[in-house]
Amino acid sequence: MAAIGRFQKGDEIFFAKAVDGELFRLHGDVFGSPSFDKKPVSTKGIKTLIPIQPSKVIAVGLNYADHARESGKPLPKEPLFWLKAPTSLIPDGAKIEIPFSNHRTDFEAEMAIIIGRRVRNVTPAAAARYIFGYTAAQDVSDRTIQNSESQWLAANPSTLSPHSDHTLRRKLIHTT
Repeated sequence: MAAIGRFQKGDEIFFAKAVDGELFRLHGDVFGSPSFDKKPVSTKGIKTLIPIQPSKVIAVGLNYADHARESGKPLPKEPLFWLKAPTSLIPDGAKIEIPFSNHRTDFEAEMAIIIGRRVRNVTPAAAARYIFGYTAAQDVSDRTIQNSESQWLAANPSTLSPHSDHTLRRKLIHTT
């Protein structure tokens, strides 16, 4: 299955399609209808980055019954949204820095949905049209801080959101 990733070689940062361990450089708008080189690029000296540099990260908390139960909280009637700093995102394999080793720190596997264009007041039926792709993520939360305040913002400082190297592009999932 093909996936899109963001890479760096020297000072150059670029997107590429990853297929069976080979990278094919992307041309055009990553969120539009890009084209790709026919020949793979050399992977020597290439550093893998987070798939996308978002302007914001919107998270949903207590979004399944088991998690609410283990947290000792009721399942919310409406989704519980909160923001994470984009600086919390790090690529797969990067060092997670736990700021307070004496605090309770939890790790959770997550599916991240990457929105590919500006969206506002969209109907549930039309929402999928705005999804660029999906990637694996890990939510590392400082529960000591999180339980001491109501906005959860401080629970995820820098480096506490590792992400997969690649984004499974919605269009590619259905066509490859």
